[in-house]
Amino acid sequence: MDRDAFIEKTKAKIDEWNAEIAKQEAQMRGAQADMKQKYEDQLADMKEQRDQFEKKLHEARETGEKAWSEMQSGFEAAWTDIANAFERATKR
Repeated sequence: MDRDAFIEKTKAKIDEWNAEIAKQEAQMRGAQADMKQKYEDQLADMKEQRDQFEKKLHEARETGEKAWSEMQSGFEAAWTDIANAFERATKR
């Protein structure tokens, strides 16, 4: 995957995650007090994963094409790890 495709894919996923975070926040507002802590913890995890991925996106944007070819597998591995962690957080 080239750098521009990676960036576009990443931006789309972050937008999807932002929508999920907003949905979870709305559910949290309607939850009972004992459930609010669960939602707060889950949201904190989701936001942390999103923030990490936004950092990776910024790094990808800043790389040149030559550097991208050398860093591509590392970015894609990070993408997989962060995406999996975010998905686990949404299923709690």
